[in-house]
Amino acid sequence: MNTPKRLVQFDVDSTFIQQEAIELLAAKAGVFEQVSAVTESAMRGELDFAESLIARVALLEGLSERVIKEVQEEILLTDGAADLVALLHERGDCVSLVSGGFINIIKPLILDLKIDCYRANTLEIKDGRLTGKVIPPIIDRAAKGVALLEFADICGVNMADTVAIGDGANDLDMMALAGISIAFNAKPIVAQMADYEINEASLKSVAQLLKL
Repeated sequence: MNTPKRLVQFDVDSTFIQQEAIELLAAKAGVFEQVSAVTESAMRGELDFAESLIARVALLEGLSERVIKEVQEEILLTDGAADLVALLHERGDCVSLVSGGFINIIKPLILDLKIDCYRANTLEIKDGRLTGKVIPPIIDRAAKGVALLEFADICGVNMADTVAIGDGANDLDMMALAGISIAFNAKPIVAQMADYEINEASLKSVAQLLKL
């Protein structure tokens, strides 16, 4: 019996990749500790994500756009991520990435892995420097849920056959909408509502959970 076509949607930072891209940028701007503290609080659901993002990006004002290339080269895929995407594509399934991080940073890996659908924030750059602003609209918790609905429609996948994988409060809406939700090394608020939990530094077990 053929299994139905799936859409598997991943959060990016600390899920599909090992790091938080904004923290890599912050380190280059000398504001890592300030940005990291706000990131942690937002992921626990203690702060409004959009407000926290605006505050963190403001600290990056004046940074040369050259650092984007540097950060792209520092990003490490989570163990098993590339193989999982290849396996899903081999089966005819769709893969999407949604990120509260930045398309400026993740575009090369999207192209390299032939990700079917994606959505992320865009850092504003003028005269070769970051302005400290995000170009609207901001991809927040609600926007990630909307993306799952839209991408399922684009891919011709029933919502019951969607999978959402994330780690922070920003992922709760898409996880609530998905047929299957997987918490990946997640904050307690996320682990509590997920269908499954993965508490190891690898995405390899997703294939087993989904019986691929």
